[in-house]
Amino acid sequence: MDVVNSFPDECRYVLETLAAVFHHDALARERALTADERLLFHQQHSLPRMEELHAWCRQQLDERKVEPNSGLGKAIQYLLRHWPELTLFLRQAGAPLDNNLCERALKKAILHRKNALFYRTANGAKVGDLFMSLIHTAELSGVNPFDYMTELLRQPDLKTNPAQWMPWNYRATLVDSGIAA
Repeated sequence: MDVVNSFPDECRYVLETLAAVFHHDALARERALTADERLLFHQQHSLPRMEELHAWCRQQLDERKVEPNSGLGKAIQYLLRHWPELTLFLRQAGAPLDNNLCERALKKAILHRKNALFYRTANGAKVGDLFMSLIHTAELSGVNPFDYMTELLRQPDLKTNPAQWMPWNYRATLVDSGIAA
């Protein structure tokens, strides 16, 4: 995206190709395809588009249509250098198209590291780590972290059976104990 103003046509081509691949993935999710069915679907629909993109990238550099030291040239070289990893979804069933989940987790860890600079004691840092872990686990489980931790504070038997109060199953525990309807 840093070079879009300097190379609008080239960037449009790359983005439209990738948009088509993500559209295929959305169709696969919409159709609730299994991992193997999704792989075959991508091989049928996305593989030709990705092969065209790969050939286009090689052509840009080989035919010197793009200066290798330019922003676009560096972006294309990066794309080609990481091609096997970027196209894993075409060879491995269940491989995701992106790593957004990991990126979001890393952002949380970086934010927590910055916040940890202000802990007064090692114990305070441990407590902060515990809360950060609970918050992120709740979010990954599709649970509102504030509601989850508020409910934990209301439970006197939490220490006797903590496994029942994990973010992914605490609602069932509430229903089973008659606390929630």
